[in-house]
Amino acid sequence: QVQLVESGGGYVQPGGSLRLSCAASRISFSNYAMRWYRQAPGKQRELVAVITSSDITTYADSVKGRFTISRDNAKNTVNLQMNSLKPEDTAVYYCNAHRILYDYWGQGTQVTVSS
Repeated sequence: QVQLVESGGGYVQPGGSLRLSCAASRISFSNYAMRWYRQAPGKQRELVAVITSSDITTYADSVKGRFTISRDNAKNTVNLQMNSLKPEDTAVYYCNAHRILYDYWGQGTQVTVSS
């Protein structure tokens, strides 16, 4: 079945950086929009960044200018470069592959920003 596996989460101090990666398998990767979501404790899951199959990117206002989403169709991976991290970025980050009638999710990776 389709698998999305996130990696790269961890603990970082405010102002630091992390790079998340999501490796997809058993999927026509280039045909999917790839998204990163996050969910903080007690909060709803929120959309962080999107990159379409045409490489168009969009970001939540809260991360604009700090996060960059990119994809490598040859490697079936999508990345999220996170800079200038803030404590409010602390959450479980999820990778999502989406096209009409299809939605796939990874298991999530924890990002903790704290001094």
